[in-house]
Amino acid sequence: MASSPSGSLVSADVRRHNLALVAHRLAQRGPQSRSQLADGTGLARGSVTALVAALVEAGIVRETEEPEAAPRGTASRGRPLTLLRLAADDVALLVLQLDADQATAVLTAVDGRALFRTSEHHGRPMGDPARVLDVLARVLARTLDAAAGLGRRVVDLTVVVFAPIGGTPPVVVADTDFEWGVVDVLAGLRQRVGELPPATLASDGTVAALAELAELEAAGAGVRDLVYAKSNSGIGGAIVADGALVAGAHGFAGAFGHIAVDPQGARCLCGQRGCLVTVAGPDVVLAEAGLAAEVAERGLTDALRELVARIQAGEARASAAWEAALPWIAHALRIVTMTVDPEVVVLDGYWADLAESIAGAFALDGPAIAATATPIAVVPGRLGEDAALLGAARVARDALLYDPLALVTIGAPFPTI
Repeated sequence: MASSPSGSLVSADVRRHNLALVAHRLAQRGPQSRSQLADGTGLARGSVTALVAALVEAGIVRETEEPEAAPRGTASRGRPLTLLRLAADDVALLVLQLDADQATAVLTAVDGRALFRTSEHHGRPMGDPARVLDVLARVLARTLDAAAGLGRRVVDLTVVVFAPIGGTPPVVVADTDFEWGVVDVLAGLRQRVGELPPATLASDGTVAALAELAELEAAGAGVRDLVYAKSNSGIGGAIVADGALVAGAHGFAGAFGHIAVDPQGARCLCGQRGCLVTVAGPDVVLAEAGLAAEVAERGLTDALRELVARIQAGEARASAAWEAALPWIAHALRIVTMTVDPEVVVLDGYWADLAESIAGAFALDGPAIAATATPIAVVPGRLGEDAALLGAARVARDALLYDPLALVTIGAPFPTI
């Protein structure tokens, strides 16, 4: 009897799901044999053979032969072992990141290999989005040219900003790094560059949090509930609950820098009083430590490295500035953790280098009820300065591999600039 339309739809969905399982396994684990794919995905070996055949025919996967490991105690090489690896050699993913010092672009293959990287300092012109977007557009144009030179179609562009975003389509809604209000970054890039690949705007904390969660999972930590908090240009982060990112109704979840910790404090650029960034933001701590001139001369990133070095060396003024900020940081983290109850707090930016002192202050700020449960671990991130870049590339890759055969037709070649 012929399949019903609904039955055909279910069958197609199952096949797409299984193709995605195979493609994701290759992306996450690297080259695999058919039997390894069957074991790793739980699919029948016959099913894996058919799925692999479809992916090979589409050019998404290719076969390679590698010698099988020789038996222990022998010098002979084993017979060739057929492995499968992601190919998709004509496509690429592009991540464009804007931080307080520079614009950076990274072009990657679907299997995660870096193909091209470039960056340019923007000088941090405060309150002047046009000048910053000019630099961002130049970096983007260079990378699109590089992709064309490599014979690659850019099938996804993720623009990462170190600021809260919201709205549909998403825009920057407040940025203390540059003293911005609402800025439509993607529209600004289209005005300067012309046609863009399919593009999304992401806040750095969200994509970095997912990357750090993947690192913890790969290490066997079994973490599903996580708070990610960072400070380098401002203060931000993200919340992960049961393995999924919490975006919130307006996309503002994780804007920890704008938790109002001091109701009588200074007015923040966001309009509130006493936000965490007004009492413990990096610019505040650097100024109190006597390093404001370092920011102007060497950039924020180098100034924060100098701050950490002085704190760790026990230099009096830097240590005093940090000790003044520390209780506010710990209290804000306690507000967040008492709200969402994570297993772990992951610290990034310059806070990662000072994680031990933050963990100590966090423990002191804990209420009695917290002492009755397993303590929430406060740990430094594993991925360093590239956490958001790596996370954005991984999110884009996973979204594309949700329907891997679509990589054959998605997008058209974009013109060089």
